[in-house]
Amino acid sequence: QVQLVESGGGSVQLGGSLRLSCVASGRSFTMSPMGWFRQAPGKDREFVATINWSGGSTSYAEFVKGRFTISRDNAKNTVYLQMNNLKPEDTAVYRCAAKGTWSAAQYDYWGQGTQVTVSS
Repeated sequence: QVQLVESGGGSVQLGGSLRLSCVASGRSFTMSPMGWFRQAPGKDREFVATINWSGGSTSYAEFVKGRFTISRDNAKNTVYLQMNNLKPEDTAVYRCAAKGTWSAAQYDYWGQGTQVTVSS
């Protein structure tokens, strides 16, 4: 069974940092893109960042550029999200996701999520 498990969430003050991890099991995602998304209560899910495990190319939402960094460790089948200079509006449940193949148009696998809370 394929599983994605996030960890590293928590509560921090404005300007603080957190590093989220997402460990995949059940299969390798070396040839597939992976990404991070977030959702706050009463709001739609938002794209945060994505990374291609084979080529290492990355992309980010405008509201996190310069603050967040997505990275990978293929040997550990893990993707990370380093979050710096956190703001209260970053408060949300963060979920990682993976595509089944390099050519897939949508994310097929999702983690359960980890809570990030930023206070003033």
